[in-house]
Amino acid sequence: MEIEEGNNTMTTNSNTVMCLLTNPEGDPLGAPLYLPQNVGPPQLQEIVNKLLNNDEKLPYAFYISDQELAVELGSYLQKNKVSVEKVLRIVYLPQAIFRIRPVSRCSASIAGHTEAVLSVSFSPDGKYLASGSGDTTVRFWDLNTQTPLFTCNGHKNWVLTIAWSPDGKYLVSGSMSGELIVWDPQTGKPLGGPLTGHKKWITGVSWEPVHLAAPCRRFVSASKDGDARIWDVALKRSAIILSGHTLAITCVKWGGDGHIYTGSQDCTIKVWETAQGKLIRELRGHGHWVNSLALSTEYVLRTGAFDHAGKNSFTSPEEMKQKALERYEKMRGGAPERLVSGSDDFTMILWEPERSKQPKERLTGHQQLVNHVYFSPDGQWIASGSFDKSVKLWNGITGKFIASFRGHVGPVYQISWSADSRLLLSGSKDSTLKVWDIRTHKLKQDLPGHADEVFSVDWSPDGEKVASGGKDRILKLWMN
Repeated sequence: MEIEEGNNTMTTNSNTVMCLLTNPEGDPLGAPLYLPQNVGPPQLQEIVNKLLNNDEKLPYAFYISDQELAVELGSYLQKNKVSVEKVLRIVYLPQAIFRIRPVSRCSASIAGHTEAVLSVSFSPDGKYLASGSGDTTVRFWDLNTQTPLFTCNGHKNWVLTIAWSPDGKYLVSGSMSGELIVWDPQTGKPLGGPLTGHKKWITGVSWEPVHLAAPCRRFVSASKDGDARIWDVALKRSAIILSGHTLAITCVKWGGDGHIYTGSQDCTIKVWETAQGKLIRELRGHGHWVNSLALSTEYVLRTGAFDHAGKNSFTSPEEMKQKALERYEKMRGGAPERLVSGSDDFTMILWEPERSKQPKERLTGHQQLVNHVYFSPDGQWIASGSFDKSVKLWNGITGKFIASFRGHVGPVYQISWSADSRLLLSGSKDSTLKVWDIRTHKLKQDLPGHADEVFSVDWSPDGEKVASGGKDRILKLWMN
């Protein structure tokens, strides 16, 4: 295959097209190239691997104006009536080297909770599952036997939220009455008494990333009372109170660069440093409550040192911290950490808080409030679930709208990604789960089975299983 560099020659015939390969951030990979029109994705893969000097050949997908290139360049140009006079910008997107199969069947329906299941969450290594319920208990489940492992009593009211520490050593749960309990997943026992301080219910919990501190000790909780609190597991007390919001905090994230982000019903998002709890900046742009926040690095922050290859034993916290830092830096590349917020004003806003307090892009299209937003594990896509019954897909770097997934006949409560960023899961008031294919923008799998609303869904970080819980009090596990 002959490739001529664009700056070496200006002679071209009608069978070549001048192309500029760029990464998702828009940085060019070398000079523009004259490529024959019969070049397609396989040849482009070779070119990119060569230009990047990759020792091992890596898989890439190619996009022109946010549309995947699946054919030869000539066919694409004809179909889309693109002029060959202009330079064609082709974005190369690294793909996961492993593939996650879509879940297709319910492998277990586990009774045990006596009220609605409000939250489900897999451990960072994907080996354990925890759930929180309106029956005031937290439960740990054995995924091998698909039976209950521990039932944890200690809360006096509904368990609204649960969060694993990224090293897998703790699970923290927050309740309707405002207290938090830290559990040991190995024994199902609480580590000390309930942590009290919040005056109203807990709306969210997020742990300090393991690449910043290992073993994990600190987490932040957000509450309806308008405060966020940083807790230290070792000291068993609230070390710092983050106060400044004038209404309830609805969501909280502890970012990979060490800052905490809180979204509130006062329409603002506040950014805090975590040594003393000082407010660094305020992100304004929403005209109504902020409901949901997501970070572009969320998947690597959640999984810490545990990767898909399954090396899950570490000799020391230092080794774990180092591995987590490598994974974080590799995922982030040279780009800043991005934040997306979803709101009752029907819109989402994409931010780069490190660079600016101005919105990078406003994402409009939903006809009702946006309930849940989530970046794909590779940070390239944003998905949003809304009360308008749709799931929407957006470009995770530019915020440009890509596609609407329609099929649910009730509000979409929660969404979750497969580890390879190729599939998206949604759970709805309509009692179904649905799996969507990101490449084709089509429904891949319809998963009915629950008898009532599905409040919570989670796709395990290793990609093997999906868990769901809801109003029918049953915890369901789904496999492929």
